Amino acid sequence: MYRLKLVPDNTNWDFFRFARVVFPASVLAMVIAIASCFTLGFNFGIDFLGGTTIRTEASQPVDIGAYRNALEPLGYGDVTLTQVYDPTFRSDQHVAQIRIQAPDDAHMLSSEQIAAAERALQAVDPTIRFQAVETVGPKVSGELVSMALLSLGAALIGIMFYIWMRFEWQFGVAAVAALLHDAVMTIGVFSLFQIKFDLTVVAAVLTVVGYSINDTVVIFDRVRENLVKFKKRSLKDIVNLSLNETLSRTIMTTMTTFLALLVLLALGGDVIRGFSFAMVFGIFVGCYSTIFIASVVLIWLGVDRSDKTEKVGKDAAKAAP
Repeated sequence: MYRLKLVPDNTNWDFFRFARVVFPASVLAMVIAIASCFTLGFNFGIDFLGGTTIRTEASQPVDIGAYRNALEPLGYGDVTLTQVYDPTFRSDQHVAQIRIQAPDDAHMLSSEQIAAAERALQAVDPTIRFQAVETVGPKVSGELVSMALLSLGAALIGIMFYIWMRFEWQFGVAAVAALLHDAVMTIGVFSLFQIKFDLTVVAAVLTVVGYSINDTVVIFDRVRENLVKFKKRSLKDIVNLSLNETLSRTIMTTMTTFLALLVLLALGGDVIRGFSFAMVFGIFVGCYSTIFIASVVLIWLGVDRSDKTEKVGKDAAKAAP
């Protein structure tokens, strides 16, 4: 039976051969990403800039493309359209949600602009009606920015505390250094290329953080096991061995996740395109940072190996039936 192998058995690659070049290059890339965030800023979406949300209802099926083409000549800001599904809807009840960024640096659409939007959509579907119109102002948008930053910071602190309790503080600091790299690089790409940045991208960044830490924990757990098995080998050799032993798992997990996200990126539509791009970029950055950031920081900090045998022996005794 044929089995696909992306990684040969018993690899012995030296991941730290170019560490003196790769690690400083990664730090430089982070500095560029941070500088881009402060100089170029972000192409914020409606979630952060404010705008108007309109809920429509029609007896004819929703045609997102036709709706978008009807609103485009009005010259409004960013427009996001989604169809709303609910099992309680009638067979002739078709609902859509339209989010429109207000033009000319305003924070909401005027009543005349809302009426113009309704007329434009009625030209496409005469049965369409605006059921609800809501406005997101600049104050709420500013709070969303603050909450997004706080959620990211809380996630990093919580992960560091967990890794500290699960392993040692050196592992926690190394893991957070890699996660910080992932978050900064992902956000920096959106700033550098001025890709629309909204709450779905924040969700993607947090998802990337969770994905990356999973990979890091697997490798760190193997490092801890090998510290007991190979007491006389240097920490660098043990970390390199652990990376080789888990390399097949790392690549297979990354590639399977990438294939699923690639479909979302290609076919998911405009609504989740930012989320899909952030995830695709983030999983590769996360794989890179686990190997070339977290591992290097762990070696740099060092690990107290004096009581490893005693600790692991107690853990094994507790786990035994």
